Amino acid sequence: MYNNLINIGLEFSEEQKEIFNRYISLFLEYNNKVNLISQNDSKVLFEKHIYDSLALNLFLKDNKTKKILDIGTGGGFPSLPLALFYKDINITAVDSIKKKINFLNLAKNELEIKNIKPICSRIEDLPENIKNSFDIVTTRAMADLREILEYAIPYVKVGGYFVAYKAIKAEEEINNAKNALKTLNTVLVDTIEYSLPIEENRTRVLLIFKKTKDIPSSYPRKNGLVKKKPL
Repeated sequence: MYNNLINIGLEFSEEQKEIFNRYISLFLEYNNKVNLISQNDSKVLFEKHIYDSLALNLFLKDNKTKKILDIGTGGGFPSLPLALFYKDINITAVDSIKKKINFLNLAKNELEIKNIKPICSRIEDLPENIKNSFDIVTTRAMADLREILEYAIPYVKVGGYFVAYKAIKAEEEINNAKNALKTLNTVLVDTIEYSLPIEENRTRVLLIFKKTKDIPSSYPRKNGLVKKKPL
């Protein structure tokens, strides 16, 4: 299974294979008790979720990154695979669902992952002092692009990047997000296509956005306004 990683520019050492095998076993054991992903998805955990998470390497390989914020991390995608592979990158993983953050804390302790910080919180309730401080903010399988831009961009430092994992048909979302991009001083700078090592729905895309200027501290808006009245 690890041989496929060469397609996204990665190669695992024997030590890395061992730690990822432990991670996969831990995830599947926990998932049998508390649904983090569907049972069908658990059969393709590596191919559909771990491999997809690590596809960020297609962007990271050309960038010096020290701090990543993963919002809406769910069961730890992409945060946990990234933290396991990139030991020199500090990753903050945020989700509002406690059972999911509980798993991240379990994995952190069991696998001795020192470079991940799980936080149980709504994104708009994160501390003000972490805004404008991350080299990259990521999100995977979350909301519509207009919404996730407002959630993500306030935490990206000026000159930093927001990377959205999306299905290949993302053009409509990009068009609908023009006002959000303008309001949040953000531009789309690249799209990176890749394929998952599964038979169906193989093609994915990383949408790479760059924050060009500061934005008002009022973003992201609270009281559900991000969803009720997207930019």
